[in-house]
Amino acid sequence: MASRSVRRWRHLALWLHVTTSVAWMGQALALFVLVTTSLTTESRDVAVGATAMAQVLDGRLLAPLANASAFTGFMLAAATPWGFFRHWWVAVKFAITLVQLHLGIFVLSGALADSASAAAGGGTGPAVPLAVGSALMAGAIAFQAWVSVAKPWSTTPWAPRDRRRAAADTAPRWVFVATVAAVAADLAVAALLGHPAPLVSLAVLGTWLVLRRRRATAARPGAPAVPSPRPAGATAAG
Repeated sequence: MASRSVRRWRHLALWLHVTTSVAWMGQALALFVLVTTSLTTESRDVAVGATAMAQVLDGRLLAPLANASAFTGFMLAAATPWGFFRHWWVAVKFAITLVQLHLGIFVLSGALADSASAAAGGGTGPAVPLAVGSALMAGAIAFQAWVSVAKPWSTTPWAPRDRRRAAADTAPRWVFVATVAAVAADLAVAALLGHPAPLVSLAVLGTWLVLRRRRATAARPGAPAVPSPRPAGATAAG
């Protein structure tokens, strides 16, 4: 069973996930309001200003919070018995998050930047698909929140049959400490740069996925034991 220290840091990582997810949804709704304002207003100055504000909001708040929400969700799946594909509700959230990140980074942000430039130059501002996309983003996050609370559907065919073995899959304390620190570091970098740069989060996630794979291999019958690395000063319970 996880120690109290591990549970405390895991709960802090979970709190970060919930907080950044709610903030992500709030920013998506704010983006929707700004885009629809630009589409419906009769004042060109208001339309240009709303589009410019929407672009700033997307780069400085929405995107960094989206990355933090996704990263903490991935880490909670990878560092706890929930896993990525052991429960259908987790797998559905994982798939939706990947789609949202792809559309947000490669479609919505680029289209919003083009619209802001066009509006500032006297051209056409945001198109209707931008408003629809931001509304769908907020709706998808709300659906994921319901899924997290209700936890519908059953386990997947990939869920381990031995629940005691699954319960032992909780990561050591340093993984959750690194998760919290990575979110703080990347949000600070995003605030300084004016755009997201989740390098620390990606490094932490990649490192733990590799170590998790090694732990799973070592846990197989007949496999040699591979001790998990511990940071200096860590206790056996951590």
